[in-house]
Amino acid sequence: MIVRHLSLAGYRSYASLEVDFPPGPQVIVGANAAGKTNLVESIVVCSRGRSHRASVDAELVGWSAGLARVEATLDPGPVIEVVLAKPGGDPGARKRVRINGVPRRTTALPSAFRTVLFAPEEMLLVVGAPGLRRETIDTLVAGREPEGASVLATYARAITQRNTLLRRIREEQASRDELPFWDRVVVTEGGRIVRWRQETLAALAGPLADAHAEIAPGEGRLTLELVTNAPAGPGEEPEDALRRRLAETAEKELWNGATLIGPHRDDLVFRLDGRDLAGFASRGQQRTAILALKLAELEVLREVDGRPPLLLLDDVFSELDPDRRAHLVRRIGALPQAFVTTTTLDDLDPALVAASTAWRVVDGRLERAG
Repeated sequence: MIVRHLSLAGYRSYASLEVDFPPGPQVIVGANAAGKTNLVESIVVCSRGRSHRASVDAELVGWSAGLARVEATLDPGPVIEVVLAKPGGDPGARKRVRINGVPRRTTALPSAFRTVLFAPEEMLLVVGAPGLRRETIDTLVAGREPEGASVLATYARAITQRNTLLRRIREEQASRDELPFWDRVVVTEGGRIVRWRQETLAALAGPLADAHAEIAPGEGRLTLELVTNAPAGPGEEPEDALRRRLAETAEKELWNGATLIGPHRDDLVFRLDGRDLAGFASRGQQRTAILALKLAELEVLREVDGRPPLLLLDDVFSELDPDRRAHLVRRIGALPQAFVTTTTLDDLDPALVAASTAWRVVDGRLERAG
């Protein structure tokens, strides 16, 4: 997928921006806090309906703006528009999403606009909090499954409602008779999520091992394993396992006032020749594993409809040594388009710079460099 045109209004540091992008690598150069990450983030918003680094949409609206608007014209593909509002502003203003001018739910975006993001925050993917790894696999699920994002959102809402109910029951303000409804949602939607995660990991296995072997030959086989708190027994489906585990932990959940079983508590483990990578890996080995995962994501999303996803690289070249950079450059060169941000062109491979369209961020504007 190629972003032919990007339009921003009231988005973070961009009061207004209209820019056409050609095919091929796009290198965005700028000092820290100049706005280059904001540009990449705006593309993420068009593909996911939310930011990867802001907890609330209001953070994306510029200080002097009441609304933020992002519009991306894709080729091939639709025109995607996302409008974000500040709370307490215009009473009629609210978040809205349009695809080719037709109002849609946010959950329609991941399958309409597939992206792979490689950002500094993901350098903690191997050893960081489980939520980082769940977010990674669920983003892939949403890109592969047309209903994926909707089911994930439904499940998250159900967990919030169920947790509230558990606390009310604990405080004797509600009856246990209300729990079966939410249990059914957790079992049904949670089972679908577990199954999709398993299928996505199966699709990732080959590309992940191949990418890691290419980057670090001789280091061993890299795998990614789902560790679930409701493992299925012989003959059990994910729904059966969730139903059984909810029954087993019912009293403990009431005591804690929280849902303890379900995919929201699962984790992923990177393993190198069967050993948990988080327990022994050097920073270099962690970065190799994360880079291999990103390259594998490109292949898995390409298999959905034959079109490579858009690769977004936000200031990560400085984190990689020359050999790892070279592997990444080769993959970028094979893509219809990619966006790369950097504070200095010195961090990039000269071959990549020569093949790229370079842009410089200056005072909330994007200008051709060179």
